[in-house]
Amino acid sequence: MNKDRVLLGVVAAPHGVRGLVRIRSFTEEPMAIASYGQLSDESGSRRFRVEALSSVRGAVLARIEGVADRTAAEAIRGLRLYVDRDALPAAGEREWYEADLIGLPAVGKDGRDWGKVVAFHDFGAGPTMEISGGAVSRGSVMLPFTDDAVPEVDVDGGKVVVDPPAGVLAGMDEKEA
Repeated sequence: MNKDRVLLGVVAAPHGVRGLVRIRSFTEEPMAIASYGQLSDESGSRRFRVEALSSVRGAVLARIEGVADRTAAEAIRGLRLYVDRDALPAAGEREWYEADLIGLPAVGKDGRDWGKVVAFHDFGAGPTMEISGGAVSRGSVMLPFTDDAVPEVDVDGGKVVVDPPAGVLAGMDEKEA
């Protein structure tokens, strides 16, 4: 993963016949996706100027420069939009960019290896952190990204401390980490 760029959104689908698209925005304020200047594709080789028009059904309705019709909009479906890290504001106290946490080791409060942070998801009930590959968890485990389940994030120290709730692993009947 390139730590110099941060994923801001994904083109979800075309909207209408004039080249508009719906973008699933990962910014705190979804409409802000267009406020960071030009965005790029995953490789960084193609640049896109995005104009956010409105919010529609949980997505941002936008115009992307050079996309003039439905065929062109359909061709960029799934396009991941990145911004250079230096265009983003610095994270505040007890704030992190998810991109900074992906790849960090997840360690239980007792020091046991839960694996590495592989992704963040939000299925509607709040953010979850996916960890995988540890001696304790072996497979993929989803933890609520809350102060209780993730009591410490140490980006500089290169780890997250986890305290999984009861029942995260099959057969668990009390807090495990």
